[in-house]
Amino acid sequence: MTRLFGTDGIRGVANRDLTAEIALLLGRAAGRVLASDGKPVVVGRDTRISGPMLQAALVAGLNSAGVDALMTGVLPTPGIAWLTRADGAAAGAAISASHNPVEDNGVKFFDAEGFKIPIDVEDAIESAMQDESADLPVGAAIGSAQPARDAHGRYIEHLASTVDSLAGLRVVLDSAHGAASGVASEAFRSAGAEVAEIHGEPDGSKINVASGSTDPSALSDAVSEKGADLGLAFDGDADRVIAVDEGGAVIDGDAIVGIVALALQARGELPDNKIVCTVMSNLGFLNAMAERGIEVITVPVGDRHVAAALRDSGAALGGEQSGHVIFPAYATTGDGILTGLQVASIVAAGKTPLSELAAFYTPYPQVLINVPVARAGVNMDDAAELWEEVRRREQELGDAGRILVRPSGTEPLVRVMVEAQAPEIAQGTAEALADAVRRHLG
Repeated sequence: MTRLFGTDGIRGVANRDLTAEIALLLGRAAGRVLASDGKPVVVGRDTRISGPMLQAALVAGLNSAGVDALMTGVLPTPGIAWLTRADGAAAGAAISASHNPVEDNGVKFFDAEGFKIPIDVEDAIESAMQDESADLPVGAAIGSAQPARDAHGRYIEHLASTVDSLAGLRVVLDSAHGAASGVASEAFRSAGAEVAEIHGEPDGSKINVASGSTDPSALSDAVSEKGADLGLAFDGDADRVIAVDEGGAVIDGDAIVGIVALALQARGELPDNKIVCTVMSNLGFLNAMAERGIEVITVPVGDRHVAAALRDSGAALGGEQSGHVIFPAYATTGDGILTGLQVASIVAAGKTPLSELAAFYTPYPQVLINVPVARAGVNMDDAAELWEEVRRREQELGDAGRILVRPSGTEPLVRVMVEAQAPEIAQGTAEALADAVRRHLG
């Protein structure tokens, strides 16, 4: 069987790549590997149409392994991770494909501490899926499914508790018809903000469609029309966020991390002046952090890597350009609503426009081209001619630019990213390398 787990759990087209049969076997195996201590597993999902089907199958698998399931219903993925730790559960399972299209879905697991499970545990689950020798419980030993205790209310209370009052702040929220629907608005209102919403209806047929963090254009318009102080766009499972300033300009994850890092530094709350980011961070951002005495620990793409580096380094902040941001003091994984609250609190506390806060750096022109390939996580190790082309282009850019070519772990794409001081150079180099990927891997 081809390996199911990618860089962020299991993900694919629901009912084709990820079927109810696979979800049942997955739940049974995960129960045996993650919950052998008799503790329950927290299970939640986003709004996708396929969510109830996969949830029913996954929970049936857990129950058949003798494991109880605590059901949160529709809840942001970081909320599931938080509840797993808060309730002393054996593990957590989030059924979501995050920012992916409507037809996709996925499953990601958290350990008892709320961290994404490591690769060796994923491998153990996959092995257990193929092991038909284990005896299954019967009678009273079969697991049960029951609602988690006030999952939404407790998570919202946790979120609101991380900031001081946002009274007087006007915020527009774009929930992408996903898991943030209702939760984000209630958290911001609990903190005192005046809230307007777009794409706030939980609708699994529209999740991420022309909305949310992957398409904040409607949010930009809404912020300008309503005269709001800022806007925040979440993805389908609300583990990432992209901001919009008072003029409608988009503020990406690099800028968000920088704004928070500088605020923490000013308050003396940035240990050793270190933060964690990924190789996708803009070169202009990296230079701006260095100029302000902040060391950036760089890791591969994926908030799993960011979380591991945060634990190893003791840094207080880490994140990705895509909007995954982790605050170890409050969360074990990327949390878009939590991040949005932190940014809003900085704006409110200093009465400083978000545009002014984001002006700490000038980004290098960056071009990202997604090249379709046969499958997610395609092996690029043997593409010698492609890598020779990459090296040649890197030599041409020198210190005035940067190239990153990597396979997506969640979608059948190879991502080509080029930064250069001149936009035409970035564009031309990216297009040439995208053509090279098509020739050698297409």
